Amino acid sequence: MEIEVLTGILLLCILVSFALGAPVGLALGGIAMAVGYSTWGEGIFNIVPSTFESTLFSFVLLAIPLYIYMGQLLTRSGIGDAMFNASQLIIGRVRGSLAISVVGVCSMIGAMVGIIGAGIMTSGSIALKPMLQRGYDKRLALGVIMAGGGLGILIPPSVPMIMFAATTQNSVGRMFMAALVPAVVTIFMLVAYIVVSCKLNPERAPLGTGQEATMTQKEKMRTLRDGLFSVLLIFAVLGSIISGMATPTESGAIGVVGAVLLAFFFKRFRFGMFRAAGMETAMLVSVAMWIIMGATLFSNFHLLMGVQDMVAGFTEDLGLPPLGVIIVLQLIMLLLGFIIDEFIIVLMCAPLFTPIVVELGYDPIWFGILMILNIEIAVQTPPYGFALFYLKGIAPPGVTMLDIYKSVTPFVLIKLSVLILCMLFPEAVMWLPNKVMG
Repeated sequence: MEIEVLTGILLLCILVSFALGAPVGLALGGIAMAVGYSTWGEGIFNIVPSTFESTLFSFVLLAIPLYIYMGQLLTRSGIGDAMFNASQLIIGRVRGSLAISVVGVCSMIGAMVGIIGAGIMTSGSIALKPMLQRGYDKRLALGVIMAGGGLGILIPPSVPMIMFAATTQNSVGRMFMAALVPAVVTIFMLVAYIVVSCKLNPERAPLGTGQEATMTQKEKMRTLRDGLFSVLLIFAVLGSIISGMATPTESGAIGVVGAVLLAFFFKRFRFGMFRAAGMETAMLVSVAMWIIMGATLFSNFHLLMGVQDMVAGFTEDLGLPPLGVIIVLQLIMLLLGFIIDEFIIVLMCAPLFTPIVVELGYDPIWFGILMILNIEIAVQTPPYGFALFYLKGIAPPGVTMLDIYKSVTPFVLIKLSVLILCMLFPEAVMWLPNKVMG
């Protein structure tokens, strides 16, 4: 069977299975095995044990449950609220200050959780109600929560980054370092938009309506202390990897222990919270590992059938320069992001596209950051980005899907601008990892 026909059959089967609501991991693995059996016969099943061994026993992937557990502990213990209040105090009496603090804190919460959907829902559950209560425009409130919660996968530690590094045999530490400059630029542009839009339309953000205005000096110092320790934990996790003191898995363990110690320190530790965080982590990890397994089976089968040569030949036939090929790959991933989540995009596209990018002379770490930026945009883009429906799930009854579409549009355009800048200037992405890690 020609690879082009086979690819068409595989994509059609995926669309049908997703439309029928089939579990993603089982659907991908089942489709690969069914089509493989009809093409190769029983020999296709030989890739199952090797895929299990290379995927489920990957040392890098052991970090995923630890990061998710750390995020669950921090959010369920109420430390997310401490970060929120502290950032509000630091920013002070600036119009739109609450929206600015939401971007920063939701980004941190998203980084703790490491998954877009969980990051947006966790951020929204903490920040949406206070913003609406203080009279903020609902579209601004919804937009900054989507922007901040989704940005979590670009701020280390990030589960999709770990997956990219594991599937392409690249350094997790370099991935984390390369993401910092794009993350800072994105946050700066989001904050600039909030400040300018609130200045032009003051009704979007009332001034001085929060509880920090009535805090005593002692309460302010306690709030700042709690928020500072929370942020320090995240930097400790990231710094242990960058400095070479710990592997990603070991840094995840540091994060879990640190989250438990902070919960004790803040007198917020409860065994019920500890148990609930563990159960939620177990469910998220179980789902993630089934998706990883199914997507890896699908990707391995497709690679064995020669899809990489097909994509390389397709890009050559177009006669595009190297940057044009990168743009085509970005468009493919953008379209995929409308129908599937970040895990599957990374696991399907990373092993397929990265060798092509390396052959064109680009750094795979740079391409990995472009992929993360692309995914972040795709899953938030109307009308079918799945993150939009996560936001609708936590929004008040009066919020319509049209409100959500309008709320996220300016923030998606900002993130698209960052993606284009990183694509045109690769040295902006690679400067920090090359400077620090060589």
